[in-house]
Amino acid sequence: MEVRIIAVGKIKEGYIQQGINDFCNRLKHYTKVDILEVKDEKIRNKLSSSEIEQIKEKEAEKIIAKLNERAYTIALDPQGKPMTSEGLAKSIGNLQVQGYSNIEFIIGGALGLDQKIRNIADYVLTFSHMTFTHQMIRLLLLEQVYRGFKILNNEPYHL
Repeated sequence: MEVRIIAVGKIKEGYIQQGINDFCNRLKHYTKVDILEVKDEKIRNKLSSSEIEQIKEKEAEKIIAKLNERAYTIALDPQGKPMTSEGLAKSIGNLQVQGYSNIEFIIGGALGLDQKIRNIADYVLTFSHMTFTHQMIRLLLLEQVYRGFKILNNEPYHL
């Protein structure tokens, strides 16, 4: 199972990038991880609702251009369904049994995901009812994917 993360924007905080690098290195023992970044749109203060939708649409087009049509796609969105760490591990295992060799996670930009992405995703996942930056969620996602592989392999998890 290969894992791809398609994310809008770059990581700007060094401490977040350091954590991402750490979990990518840990995951090398279990799977290949690719992170594809698409350029985020410029956001100015006081956008109208139509301007927000236009930005999300433009970012969605960039995401769609990167999607692998044979991959199982999970979009991260606050309106998605929650899942436990054990549930994510079980889902990864089930996808492998079903013959999927690629799983893609989509992380939107600062304004979130366009409805088009939520519609084409195989699953829409939320990490919490709380709001996280799109940069922070990338780190949290990698930690949970790593935890999932540890669970699948019946290995203890210690940071």
